[in-house]
Amino acid sequence: MSDEAQDLAEVRAEKLRQIEALGIDPWGHRFDNTTPIGSIRALPGEAFNEARPGPKVRVAGRLIRYRTAGKLLFLEIWDQTGRIQLMVRVNKITPTEWQLAQLLDLGDLIGVDGEFGKTRTDELTIQVEKLTFLTKSLEPHPKDVYGMGDIEYRLRHRYLDLIYTPDTLRRAHQRVKIIRTIRTHLDAQGYLEVETPTLHAIAGGAAARPFETHHNALDANLFMRIALELPLKRLLVGGIEKVYEIGRVFRNEGISPRHNPEFTMLELYQAYGDYHTMMDLTEGLIVACVDALGGDRTIPFGEKTVTFTPPFQRAKYAELFREHVGCDMYDESAVRAAARVEGIEPDGKAHDVIVQELFEDLVEEKLVGPVFVYDYPASLCPLTKRKRDDLRTAERFELYVHGMELANAYTELNDPVTQEQTFRQQLAGLPADESMAKMDEDFVRALRHGMPPAGGLGIGIDRLMMLLTNTQTIRDVILFPLLRPEAK
Repeated sequence: MSDEAQDLAEVRAEKLRQIEALGIDPWGHRFDNTTPIGSIRALPGEAFNEARPGPKVRVAGRLIRYRTAGKLLFLEIWDQTGRIQLMVRVNKITPTEWQLAQLLDLGDLIGVDGEFGKTRTDELTIQVEKLTFLTKSLEPHPKDVYGMGDIEYRLRHRYLDLIYTPDTLRRAHQRVKIIRTIRTHLDAQGYLEVETPTLHAIAGGAAARPFETHHNALDANLFMRIALELPLKRLLVGGIEKVYEIGRVFRNEGISPRHNPEFTMLELYQAYGDYHTMMDLTEGLIVACVDALGGDRTIPFGEKTVTFTPPFQRAKYAELFREHVGCDMYDESAVRAAARVEGIEPDGKAHDVIVQELFEDLVEEKLVGPVFVYDYPASLCPLTKRKRDDLRTAERFELYVHGMELANAYTELNDPVTQEQTFRQQLAGLPADESMAKMDEDFVRALRHGMPPAGGLGIGIDRLMMLLTNTQTIRDVILFPLLRPEAK
């Protein structure tokens, strides 16, 4: 804490003692029957007139502005629905309350009862008739009421960011609305929401580096889950034919504007469906979220716009590859030549890995979308059913918007023999610390009991939030993103 901040904190601590000396509890008490500030501001406000008083209101909020004018104080308080001015006159409240008003600091929580109306300058105002102290703020608040410019400070003090940066609070409310819409949409179609374990004995369902931990009582090494997939598929075997989970997933990997090591995923599975079923579902789900936020289906994203009017574009992976890379994805010599031109070293890499690297470098950034890219190279998709007429191709799609992957879906592989073979091929030569370096024997055993043909879908909730709220970094749609340790 700086010397200046220390001095301000000491001033506040002294005011705390003075409030206690007035016989007032500085940590407050129950304060019922308040009205949200947003609702008060919606009331018809008339100019203050002693002959015709305005409506009586009761409100609680945080003090964010304080201006004194002799025997008159103008305060501004905030709650999550808005701000409103308070007018405090020495002759309208008790002497103790007037003394209390002199001891207020920005950040304190107060409650007021009073008359709602307008000042001579047409400012919506509550003329205070009773002042109740609810909580003392012992730390100084930012001087800039309308925003905090230092991003690092905002992220480390999200509680202040919510108060003083309107967009942060708006996004928090929009996130709740989007997740509620997803649940409502899926529940209406007969999906059952479940919870599956966060701690796994085997890190499976994706190729990602897990966080490791140790359970002392069992003396067992465990992993924070990197995907929701395998437990949900076990539930398909168990007869839950439409199942979904919205849950936290953990990957011990880098941090970027589109990646946070802890993030939220929606995964769902539908018995007797396929990846085309999932395309239709994804389209309807995202359109429902866009509509839930209100406004038009064409929305801004940075300097661009996105139009979510269905149907979304659908394009084959191979056709996009040919268009933007300039060769057939199955022509090994042409693919290797294209890789070298792009600065990708092909030696020692499987053909489909080179294809995917070229796709990421030359194709993804050109996908305006929303566009479903479907029919991926099979070797990249170990949990996906192959096309019956072309075993080189997996029945998989990814949804892209302005180069950002938003959703991933499969026709799920339910053949236990092929699944075991695919696992073993994938595991061959992998280092012991790779997430997929150990086969989940129980999952294969579950498949051997019979999993119905199914479609499966995964959507990154945080990326969806970025897109629908016009936010350019994932840290601004996660209330508490992971940050580097704070410098001492």
